[in-house]
Amino acid sequence: QVQLVESGGGLVQAGGSLRLSCTASGSIFNINAMGWYRQAPGKQRELVATITDGGSTNYADSVKGRLTISRDNAKKMVYLQMNSLKREDTAVYYCYADLVALPTGRNNYWGQGTQVTVSS
Repeated sequence: QVQLVESGGGLVQAGGSLRLSCTASGSIFNINAMGWYRQAPGKQRELVATITDGGSTNYADSVKGRLTISRDNAKKMVYLQMNSLKREDTAVYYCYADLVALPTGRNNYWGQGTQVTVSS
């Protein structure tokens, strides 16, 4: 069974930094895109950043220049370096992976979420 487990969330002051990590485990044959989404209270889940297996990245306009996504294919991990954090970055952050598992095939998987709270 495939699992995505996030870590690294917490409470930080505005202007500070956090690094989120996510590890994929289970009977994984191949991982295509990985990424991060977030959901603030009362709002819909939104894309933060994605990265392909080849390293191409895509960011939400609101985080460009402040958040950086990266991945380690050998370790089946994806990271989100968060700098210059703002109060509006406060949300639950979810790890995402588009992967091929055995024997179930290709599906999208989500982590359980990690809370990021930015205080003024």
